[in-house]
Amino acid sequence: MGRSRTIRTKIIGLLLVPLASMVVLWGVITAVTAGESLELRQYTTLWTNLRHPAHKLGNELQRERLASVKFLNAGKTATDRSAIAQQRARSDRAREEFRKLSGASRDTSEAIRTQVDVVYTQLSRLDSIRGEIDAGLSDRLHTVEAYNAAIDALFGLHRRVGLIDDIPIYEQSRLVIDLGYAEELLTREQAIAIGPTTPAERRLFAQLVGNRRFLIDHALGELDPTLREIQVSIITSPVYQRLRLMEDQIIAGGAPRGWLATTEALSKSFSAAQLKASIMLSARSEPVADAVLVRALLLAGTCLLLIIVSIVFTLRMGNRLSKELFTLREAALEVSRERLPEVVAKLRKGETVEVPELSVASTTAEIGDVGQAFSTVQQTAVEAAVGQAQLRDGVGHVFRNLARRSQALLHRQRIQLEDMQHKATDPDALEDLFRLDHLTTRMRRHAEGLIILSGATPGRGWSRPVPLLDVVRGAAAEVEDYQRVIVEPMPTQRLNGPVVGDVIHLIAELIENATVYSPPHTTVMVRGEAAARGFAVHVEDRGLGMSAEELADFNGRLASPPEFDLADSEQLGLFVVSRLAARHDIRVTLRGSPYGGTTAIVLIPAEHVTDPPAAPEEPIRQPARPMRVVQGE
Repeated sequence: MGRSRTIRTKIIGLLLVPLASMVVLWGVITAVTAGESLELRQYTTLWTNLRHPAHKLGNELQRERLASVKFLNAGKTATDRSAIAQQRARSDRAREEFRKLSGASRDTSEAIRTQVDVVYTQLSRLDSIRGEIDAGLSDRLHTVEAYNAAIDALFGLHRRVGLIDDIPIYEQSRLVIDLGYAEELLTREQAIAIGPTTPAERRLFAQLVGNRRFLIDHALGELDPTLREIQVSIITSPVYQRLRLMEDQIIAGGAPRGWLATTEALSKSFSAAQLKASIMLSARSEPVADAVLVRALLLAGTCLLLIIVSIVFTLRMGNRLSKELFTLREAALEVSRERLPEVVAKLRKGETVEVPELSVASTTAEIGDVGQAFSTVQQTAVEAAVGQAQLRDGVGHVFRNLARRSQALLHRQRIQLEDMQHKATDPDALEDLFRLDHLTTRMRRHAEGLIILSGATPGRGWSRPVPLLDVVRGAAAEVEDYQRVIVEPMPTQRLNGPVVGDVIHLIAELIENATVYSPPHTTVMVRGEAAARGFAVHVEDRGLGMSAEELADFNGRLASPPEFDLADSEQLGLFVVSRLAARHDIRVTLRGSPYGGTTAIVLIPAEHVTDPPAAPEEPIRQPARPMRVVQGE
């Protein structure tokens, strides 16, 4: 009953996970939608704290720019000094008001805060601009461009604050800002064209005229009718048509009369129209925000109702599923803990087995399908195990048969080579026969490797103990690069005959591995010494060595021989060594060498090692091989 309750709890918990995700999603949707409403409402706040004071400050800077140009043109009279001082005071008041109001909304977003900082930076340069004007260090064109930078920063703030998620309001706001910038370009024309103009000033004037006309024509084509009507009344007025004629005259090098009055009138009209349009857009955002909020509440309520219904359905479904899954669990545990182990044990003994079936009565088709799937998996697993055992036996038979045939042929070949060596008189021919005999010895070792892979015993052995020095020499003789192997002198202990063949094969595999994984110009040192529990043979190379992880992995395989994997053909030598070591209780350990390579330590148990006889015996004949030994061997 306790396990059934646990299963029920887990199932209900799993089913509630997607419901929890739905709740989170519901919260996210509600927050995002409500956020959109709040952002639309915030549009009015941003207009009050940023755009409107920026609009007023921009107008004052436009007037200060014009007053500065008049001051430079008139020769700095007392009247002009008074007029520019008054205008600078008005600009300073507008600047302080902007700083005060913008501080309340500058942290609305990172983008707005960055743009407000840009405006602050430009406003801080006003005093230096004024100083250059008063000192006579700035001409008319330079003065106009200096004020332009500050006003451009203000329009950058207009565009940044005008970004809103409601696309229609954003598009109309962008067009209104463009018209406001067109009015700014008109005031720049006004300042440049006071009095005679230079060629450089006329070129800049022509650019300003082209840009202003383009902005007006483009914006009027996309404004909605209500906002367009405010602008069209200005564009179609006689004053605006007179302005276009005057602009053409100035570009041609003339100086039309009434330029200042005409531009002043149009600038005020454009500024008033822009302010009116901006207020209308700000008012439009409030009902849109209310509609978005209502939509968010409806969506949130609908989602909440669906979640409640889903929770009730989930609880009922979870109870039913828990009961059926508990029954399925008990049946599967019975098969896995009792019946299936019995089947595997019989398979290992070679007996005929019957695969237990898993039958679960369930009203839920899916759970019944799972029970049937479990039964099918069991059947497939048992069949695979039988097939794997048959395949392993078949591969072992193939390896063993091939190796036995190769051994027979290689034995006959060695007999013929020995006869040819005895008959040969030419040193070069005898050397070739020695190399061929060495190759035959290596082929014999590989054939024995196949027999070991099949699980059988190679069959090569000695009836009497053999000196361990001769055993190591015999192992070195079975390696391709035997010239690089140096066998150092070692004690006179002997190795019991029955294990000589396997030990020679084991040490030969280690020596060959050392020669393969070390540079061709280096040597492989082999030495032996008596140990407390037997005899130790050291095979040391001077190659690149192995990492600590690789050493741990190989030592683990050598200590516990793995099952032979046909796909892992690159590790045949490692498998052969581990099999031979396990067969005779020999311990093989790899460790790092002081020279940077790897040292293999073969510890032969004491029961396989005997002391030398008191009287000298007839030496055991070894095949003639070119060997490298140290002095005194």
